[in-house]
Amino acid sequence: MAPHILQDRVVVVTGASGGVGRAVVRELGAKGAKVALIARGTTGLGAAAVDVGAAGGVGQVYEADVADYEQVRKAAERIEAELGPIDVWINSAFSSVFARFADISPEEYERATAVTYLGYVWGTKVALDLMRQRNRGTIVQTGSALAHRAVPLQSAYCGAKHAIRGFTESLRTELLAEGSDVRVTMVQLPAVNTPQFDWVLSKLRRHPQPVPPIYQPEVAARGVVYAAAHPERKEYWVGGTTAAALLAQRAAPALVDRYLARTGVQAQQTDGQPPNGAANLWEPADEHQDHGAHGGFDDRGHHRSPQLWLSQHRRSVMLTLAAAAAAGAAALMRKSR
Repeated sequence: MAPHILQDRVVVVTGASGGVGRAVVRELGAKGAKVALIARGTTGLGAAAVDVGAAGGVGQVYEADVADYEQVRKAAERIEAELGPIDVWINSAFSSVFARFADISPEEYERATAVTYLGYVWGTKVALDLMRQRNRGTIVQTGSALAHRAVPLQSAYCGAKHAIRGFTESLRTELLAEGSDVRVTMVQLPAVNTPQFDWVLSKLRRHPQPVPPIYQPEVAARGVVYAAAHPERKEYWVGGTTAAALLAQRAAPALVDRYLARTGVQAQQTDGQPPNGAANLWEPADEHQDHGAHGGFDDRGHHRSPQLWLSQHRRSVMLTLAAAAAAGAAALMRKSR
């Protein structure tokens, strides 16, 4: 069997201890990568490193708060000294607040923005400073459908994801202008069953939930890792709901506003009591407990996404459809003679 393109490559993943980041590092381990795991929670990080090794890769832990540029820079220096030159950097860390904008304090908003937006900026800057010297490397931004279409109760998260998309587009044009071989791509994800709905700070009266349909984190991870191995495209979409939301936003954004005003608040809450555990906005929620990749919605999570397969094989699908159309047209012409 031919080796995978990421085998023996040094790949950095921020937010590696839980949720999508945790599923990503497992997927990378299965590809034989050397994975540098960055997060704050030591227990979650240690368990994630074990997952990478069990999957077939090499996992090394680097504790850092991505909102602090110096911590990220020093972590990268250690990674290059211990694992080798960084080939791929995947930004996935975030934190947020489930609440109406009016109920979020300035300090909470600033912290959520520092982690979710500036964490990506600092990771990208550190990676690019190293990769530009070698004129090679890949940066993957783990995004969301909410980077294109915002929803109520998540203004901090939506604002940060929109900012990441704008920042990434600006950076990509700069790299193209200088003829750089460093690649930057973004993966827009659907609603995913991760622990965030138990550990993100919530001021709602009921328990928050992802907007159905819900996908398992492994689906998201396959999309992110594929983008890391194939960074030629500007953006990848994962999940049929992501495609539907983005296309609806392009076609009728005002109509989508009104629809979400009617349904968005209810759709993001269950009938259960709000979470009572430690929120991870200021401190890691997995410092002493490993939460893994999955949240509490396994019974509703989808394990596959036909749309993801189609997006990854878009060229071959289009060629097949074109060939079928040509064959059909030729058959019609023969019949008309």
